[in-house]
Amino acid sequence: MKNLIVAPFLFITLITFSQQPPGTEIYLFDLDVKKNKVTVSNPKNITNRPGYDNQPYFHPNKPYVYYASADDSSRTNIHIFNYQTGTTEKFTETREREYSPTVTPDKKFISCILQRDNGAQDLVKYPIDGGSPEIIINTLTVGYHTWIDNDKLLLFVLGQPNTLRTYSIMENKDLVIGENIGRSLHKIPGFNSFSFVDKSMPDWVIKSVNPKDGSLEMITKTIHNHEDLSWTPDRKIIMSDGEKILYWQPGNNDYILIEFPKGQSFKGITRLAVNATGNKLAVVVSE
Repeated sequence: MKNLIVAPFLFITLITFSQQPPGTEIYLFDLDVKKNKVTVSNPKNITNRPGYDNQPYFHPNKPYVYYASADDSSRTNIHIFNYQTGTTEKFTETREREYSPTVTPDKKFISCILQRDNGAQDLVKYPIDGGSPEIIINTLTVGYHTWIDNDKLLLFVLGQPNTLRTYSIMENKDLVIGENIGRSLHKIPGFNSFSFVDKSMPDWVIKSVNPKDGSLEMITKTIHNHEDLSWTPDRKIIMSDGEKILYWQPGNNDYILIEFPKGQSFKGITRLAVNATGNKLAVVVSE
C-alpha cells in the first residue's frame, strides 16, 4: 500500500533522547451514538505488542488508523492499521522520530511532528502514497497541530507557557491566540471553529476558537485534570478519567458514563479518536 521511506536524518524523542517512551496499546471499539446514549462494543487490541503505540488518527474516508509506534531504540515511525482487513503496515521507516500523524485537508499528505537528534523539532508532511518529507514549519517548536484549511493550521507550540497559535503557510506567519493550553486540538463537527483545553485556571475548561477572528467561547469543563478528548459527528465530547470513558453533550452539566462490554476494564486511558462516520472509537491505554 505504501512505500517505506528511508530518510537521511537523525533525531530526539518527545521525552529525552535516551528514554524509552511509556508502554501503551491502542484499542479499537465499535461505537454507537444515539441522541441520548453512547455505547461501545467489540474491543480489539490493534497493536498488541510491548512498547509505545499511541496518537491514533482516523483517515477521513478510508478504514485506516494512523499511529506512532516506537521500536526497541525508542525511535518512532508511523504505522497504519486497516480495520476492514485487520492488517498493519509501516507508513514510514526512518532514522528519525515521527509523532502525531494527521491527514491534510486535501488528503494528499500525512503531516506529523518530526524530531531530529540535533534537537530540532519540525512539522513536516509526507506524500500519502510514499515519498520524502517536506518541511512545513521549522521556526516554531510545534507539539501538536490540526488543519484549518489547506493554508492555515492551529498549533500547540511548546514554550513557557505553551501557546495556541494560528499559522499561515503562504504568509509564513503565526499569531498567538491563547496560553497555557492542553494538547488536544479538534475541529468541531458542523462548525468553522475548533476546540482546545484551557489550563490557565485550576479547573480546566474546553473552549472553542474561531480562527478567523480569534474569538473564544466556553463550551464545558473537562473531566478533572484530564485533557484528551474527541468529538462525535453530532457534537458529543468523549473523554476519560483514566479508567472510565464518559461523554458530554450540549444541555448536560455532567459527563455520562459509557459502559464497557462485560468483563472489560482498562487503566491509564489517555488519547481518544472517533472516525468521521462516528462508528469507531480508538482508545490509548497503558500496557
